[in-house]
Amino acid sequence: MDILYILIALGGILLGFVIDRVILKRSITKKLKSAEDQKKLILKEAEVNAESIKKDKVLEAKEKFLKLKTEFEEEANRKKNLLITNENKLKQRESSISKQMEQNKRVEAELESAKENLQAQLEIVRKRKDEYEKLKNQQVSILEKVSNLTAEEAKAQLIQTLKDEARTDASAHIKEIMEEANMSATKEAKKIVLQTIQRTATEHAIENCVSVFNIESDDIKGKIIGREGRNIRALEAATGVEIIVDDTPEAIIISGFDPVRREIARLSLHRLVQDGRIHPARIEEIVSKTTKNIDEEIVEIGERTVIDLGIHGLHPELIKLVGRMRFRSSYGQNLLQHSREVANLCATLASELGINPKQAKRAGLLHDIGKVWPDEPEKPHAIIGMELAQKYKESPDICNAIGAHHDEIEMTTMISPIVQACDAISGSRPGARREIMEQYLKRLKELEEVALSFEGVNKCYAIQAGRELRVLVDAENVTDQRAGELSFNISQKIEKDMQYPGQIKVTVIRETRAVAFAK
Repeated sequence: MDILYILIALGGILLGFVIDRVILKRSITKKLKSAEDQKKLILKEAEVNAESIKKDKVLEAKEKFLKLKTEFEEEANRKKNLLITNENKLKQRESSISKQMEQNKRVEAELESAKENLQAQLEIVRKRKDEYEKLKNQQVSILEKVSNLTAEEAKAQLIQTLKDEARTDASAHIKEIMEEANMSATKEAKKIVLQTIQRTATEHAIENCVSVFNIESDDIKGKIIGREGRNIRALEAATGVEIIVDDTPEAIIISGFDPVRREIARLSLHRLVQDGRIHPARIEEIVSKTTKNIDEEIVEIGERTVIDLGIHGLHPELIKLVGRMRFRSSYGQNLLQHSREVANLCATLASELGINPKQAKRAGLLHDIGKVWPDEPEKPHAIIGMELAQKYKESPDICNAIGAHHDEIEMTTMISPIVQACDAISGSRPGARREIMEQYLKRLKELEEVALSFEGVNKCYAIQAGRELRVLVDAENVTDQRAGELSFNISQKIEKDMQYPGQIKVTVIRETRAVAFAK
């Protein structure tokens, strides 16, 4: 019975174990199936994520590839440009090396020539040495025969003879070397100057004292002359030139030594003829406007000149004086043209000598600035120009070059002799200057200055080629009697202070005007 219970209990336990195993197996199977499903779901999600990541990575890789490609192309272009630049530099360097090699070849040829000369001189020395040895042996032989000198005394006398001969030979060689060096230096200097002249070629214009004003018909001549000549007298008084109206067809001659006055008269006549209203009041108005326009043109000419020459920072007053050079001549040579030429010559010569060409060009342009200074004191134009340059803050080197180009002061800079040489080069060109014309103009200027030195004189004009002096006086301060005395005194001072051919007529003009305005 007990065994049966035990067996039943064991069977129950076994049955429970079996049931648990079945349940456990089902549970495990279910979990495995769920895990498999989850696995599949995870794998599917992983595949989707992987595909998305793959696409992102591909896009990212493409963007990076494009960026790297762009950077590579930019770097390649930069290196290509650098390579081209280096090639150009290399070509320039090759050209420079080629020129240097050519120069070296020339130097080698010169050295070879010098070597040959030296060898020839050595050969001469050898010959002289042989002659000396023969002479020495002869002297020794003679001394031994005819003198009772000891060997030491003979040796001392021979040494002294050799010293004298050596000094003579050395002096001769030194003299030859010095002469050869001087010849070489002179040749090189001539070469540099000739190159400078050839590189700077300019035309030359000779200034005249007569201008021709062309008119359309001879009927206009009557208008210009006016009733009883009042128009032409007013024009001559206002401009300071002589108006010659003769039988020359369709032309009027304007005579005067000052180019500025002639230009003012020519332009004034042109405007009066175009306007048609020609009378003394209108003449004065037109001449006044024309004078103002000429002043503006002078400034424009100065500015254009310094721009053409590449000169910067010049004071406005100096620019104006440069413009005035256009209307001034030096020994018949236009002063502005001469100064421009000297400036270009100075720059070229300074470049050849390794000196600052800009400073040299500046000094060359300003070297004759003293000739156009309106107030002309009793000083050389070089000193006046130097003082003007100092006044307007030019550098000391340029001031010295201006003041020393005619040796009025001592030269202290390398630019000074360059300016002096280039001034001589410009003035010595065939046909560049006419000294007689300069002396003539100077005489006319001095003639006017004599009259202007008297009290009460307003204006003074030398006309008729210097044979007549017209003096305009202040009517309020000079009476009719005083005008006669003034004419006599001026003529006496001209006779005393000046030298001139023929005779000079002094005409003193005293004019009284009454002006009123209707309002």
